[in-house]
Amino acid sequence: MIRALARAFSWRKEIESGVVRSARELAARENIDPGFMTKTLRLTMLAPDIVEAILEGRQPKNLALADLMKGFSCFGSDGK
Repeated sequence: MIRALARAFSWRKEIESGVVRSARELAARENIDPGFMTKTLRLTMLAPDIVEAILEGRQPKNLALADLMKGFSCFGSDGK
């Protein structure tokens, strides 16, 4: 998880600083699927306290990287 977080923040910095023009360009350079790139970049949107807990090894034992990389909805199951 720590490695994935580090990659995500590093990639975000490259995009924001203009080293690369887009996540798609970065994915091509890294030779990875653009969808995987997008999912990984989502890790940079985690709340700071969650990132801190992961870096300090305090995350729940049953929390997996795959859980963090899943998409999420801003709406409930009824669409509201």
